[in-house]
Amino acid sequence: MKIYSIDPFLFELPKGHRFPLEKYRLLRRAVEAELVPPGVLCIPEAATDEALLLAHTPEYLARLVEGRLSEREVRRIGLPWSAELVERSRRSVGATLAASRSALQDGIAVSLSGGTHHACADHGQGFCVFNDAAVTLLALKADGRIQRAAVLDCDVHQGNGTAEILESDPALFTFSIHARNNFPFRKIPGDLDLALPDGLEDEAYLEILEEGVRRALSLANPDLVIYLAGADPFEGDRLGRLGLSMEGLFRRDRLVLEMCREDHIPVAVVMSGGYGRQISDTVAIHLQTVRTALDVWKKEQAIMET
Repeated sequence: MKIYSIDPFLFELPKGHRFPLEKYRLLRRAVEAELVPPGVLCIPEAATDEALLLAHTPEYLARLVEGRLSEREVRRIGLPWSAELVERSRRSVGATLAASRSALQDGIAVSLSGGTHHACADHGQGFCVFNDAAVTLLALKADGRIQRAAVLDCDVHQGNGTAEILESDPALFTFSIHARNNFPFRKIPGDLDLALPDGLEDEAYLEILEEGVRRALSLANPDLVIYLAGADPFEGDRLGRLGLSMEGLFRRDRLVLEMCREDHIPVAVVMSGGYGRQISDTVAIHLQTVRTALDVWKKEQAIMET
């Protein structure tokens, strides 16, 4: 199973900024310490303009690359502009695209970044510069690698940008299970949205999720799933509003992955959001997601070898 990392590509943040950039370095270290030997992680190519323009407008891409965004647009993204930010954002899209191609071949693959689901066609927002899932599905469809696909978005925030970009293509299905009262406050409806009340805990969440994923897979009949495994439904998340435990999030990951793989649907797993009061909690949740994906993949390999 291939795992993609963009950790070498850094950008600067002001001291005290609430975006947890450090979690990516800590996650990469944890994956190498506990799951794979150092040097095994794959570094993706940057997404090209050609790929990005499948989902984003030429005007937005040009002004972003050239550093001509207005102050209001930069504030909307929530990250200070730099050439390094643009490069890292390209690499994040490249990681989701590479992981999706690997998943089509191997069944499951993982990006240790991605899930930037608030980026819309003509602007970024909510720490999201480009929409990696939308770019990836449009690129793979244009290349003839897939005909149908689904985004299963389990980040605590609704995937408004993905819904907006993909709404005109009925073959690309968007599912989002999220906190009703959380960002973005203007939701853009996807194909199937499940809006949850504040504080919802493990059992109720998992019951709703299972029925929702079953319905989404039935409606989408996908050749590929991109799974946004956000860590922010966690009860200790600063920007969440739900009440899932780490055990509940483990069960979530296993449920989604096993339901997809039971139907032989390839899955690309991306990390999406996570803003734990303790960054170590966020890293532990993301690491658990990678471990679960690896365990599901290994079990499949063992079955194939018998």
